[in-house]
Amino acid sequence: MSGTSTTGEKIPVRVYGGPTALIEYGGLRFVTDPTFDPPGDYPMPLPGDHKLAKTEPSPVTAADLGRVDAVLLSHDGHDDNLDEAGRAFLPEVPVVFTTVSGATRLGGNAHGLAFWQTAELQRPDGGTVTVTGLPARHGPEGCEPITGDVVGFMLTADDLPPVYVSGDNADLGHVKEIAEKFAPVDTAILFLGGARMSFAFEGALLTLDSALGAEAAGTLGARRVVPAHYDSWAHFTEGRKEIEAAFTEAGLADRLDFAR
Repeated sequence: MSGTSTTGEKIPVRVYGGPTALIEYGGLRFVTDPTFDPPGDYPMPLPGDHKLAKTEPSPVTAADLGRVDAVLLSHDGHDDNLDEAGRAFLPEVPVVFTTVSGATRLGGNAHGLAFWQTAELQRPDGGTVTVTGLPARHGPEGCEPITGDVVGFMLTADDLPPVYVSGDNADLGHVKEIAEKFAPVDTAILFLGGARMSFAFEGALLTLDSALGAEAAGTLGARRVVPAHYDSWAHFTEGRKEIEAAFTEAGLADRLDFAR
């Protein structure tokens, strides 16, 4: 099992490859976009023989994570964000926060959050954690009929600084909207990797690349940036080296925490 971040943070975060991370916040344990399958190909629901290819095994199983109080699922339609083992894991969790359309498809314990809509979870020690659904767009303007709905998340509490989870967002305009309401944030878990598909949207970005991630970090005033969803899949065009280079170029290298 991967080790915890060693930066002595008040809000521990661990990343387990792809988009899957464990956040401990206010005595509650949140998992983002659960993916636990071994490497393999996943057919895409598009015309033509298009597939997503997972290239690296997940370092943990769902059981390795221990108690999980909630899943933050940016969207349910793509296997690199919710694979077969991740889907099987969802019913074991008290609540799954996701898009409104995704909650309709998943049913059960799924709770849809529209942009800016909030939900509260009771903390073990009393008080609450607020989960806010945030704007996100999985590609260029007008992509939604193809890529589907996606949502980001903010975790807030009276005695804790904000934690942002971007989900598969490629739109810096949405990041600016979020910053207007929540900046500065303590921790920004940014889905980077510069995902592209040569056959879709003329190769336009489907998620933030490294340079846009650094810009997003500055806009959010993030004290710590935890990159996620930049490895383990073939459709990422950038990895850790490019992320480190872009943040160094932007003068933000000291904010990076790969949390492995």
